[in-house]
Amino acid sequence: MTRWFKPAAIWMVAIALSSPALGAEDNAPVGATLESLLVIARQNNPDLQAMRYEAQAAGQRVEPAGALPDPMFNMELRDVTNQATGGGFNLSPANVGSTRYQLRQAFLPWGQRDAKRGAAQAAADEALFRSNAAWSDLAMRVKTAYARWQQLHAALAQTRELLVLNNRLEAVAHARYTGGLAPQQDPIRAQLERTALATEIVVLESELATTRVRINGLLARPPGEPVAAPLAEEPVPAATPPDLNTLRERVLARNPQLAADDARLRAAEKKKDVVWSNRYPGFTFGVAPIQSASRISEWELMLELNIPLQQDARRAEEREAVAMVAAAQARKESTLNDLVAQLGEQIAGLEAARRTESLTRNSLLPQTALTLEAALAGYESGKVDFATVMDAQRQIRQAQLGLIRIRAEARVRLAEIEKVLGEDL
Repeated sequence: MTRWFKPAAIWMVAIALSSPALGAEDNAPVGATLESLLVIARQNNPDLQAMRYEAQAAGQRVEPAGALPDPMFNMELRDVTNQATGGGFNLSPANVGSTRYQLRQAFLPWGQRDAKRGAAQAAADEALFRSNAAWSDLAMRVKTAYARWQQLHAALAQTRELLVLNNRLEAVAHARYTGGLAPQQDPIRAQLERTALATEIVVLESELATTRVRINGLLARPPGEPVAAPLAEEPVPAATPPDLNTLRERVLARNPQLAADDARLRAAEKKKDVVWSNRYPGFTFGVAPIQSASRISEWELMLELNIPLQQDARRAEEREAVAMVAAAQARKESTLNDLVAQLGEQIAGLEAARRTESLTRNSLLPQTALTLEAALAGYESGKVDFATVMDAQRQIRQAQLGLIRIRAEARVRLAEIEKVLGEDL
């Protein structure tokens, strides 16, 4: 008997996902690689740019925070009516009774300037780390969207391959029906399956358009800008060993969100030092030459102290500062606990995805391909009905799409892990 369908074609469809497309990544168009998207997102995203400018602005507050107040100059004209000498009204310093010039400089309590400078520096560091955290979050969203982009392209390619396979099965059914070896329902079932696959292709193409709009939004590009198809459908990355102590140390060292909370804690401690320094008096020093006619006839020195008598108000400010330090410390601990929990969850999910991908690729796909081959051979010999062939085709389809889905899930898990760690694995 002449075979209407080659078993090699079934195997070609079954292992298509295991043979990623090859292509040069240098000068790749936007969307062909993940890196091409990340570069544009880092340069163009307006939210990220706004946070960078805010961090720059915060950095410019450090120097003024520790500066002395501007000195004050005062000029006092005495006896401008010249009543003592019988003269008239005059505003010339040389033609009044006397003129007093005063220059004053205020000095903050001991240690307050350094504390204010330290608080401003910590606030600038927090703004910078918040900017880095915003980039980590944006990169995670770009990676997640790109994982969906890869998944849809791979699913679309596989569905089209399955449509080709279904057309060949339909040809077999039609030939057997023409020869009187099969009922009319067999080619009709194949046609129904072809319609279902064609409908799924339309749905996937629509989802691709939606995902393209999402990617362009993350890149601050017009919605209709083209995004290239991925160069390759990458395999599942190896999972990081779930050593939570090691991971905790990496989070402590690299996570920008945690670094921002640490900077906030330092700022709260420095602000507490500022409040504590108000226990000591500040002072103002001044010097004042006095002009009589056209010469300096006298010199005055001035020292002014502010006396910290409002103890109840000051103690309340100190208790507030202590509470803010405690709140910042608690927030940092809470952030660390959440990050470590997220990391453990994502590592477990990545390991499960890796194992599932290996089982599907090495066992399930070959088994479903053999099932389809056996069902087709049985159908051609009249030992099984066409429904069995259709069931075998659906099994291989589910296995292939499941492999694509688990790979996309693994890439999303990896993106979450890299966000938590603050660096690429």
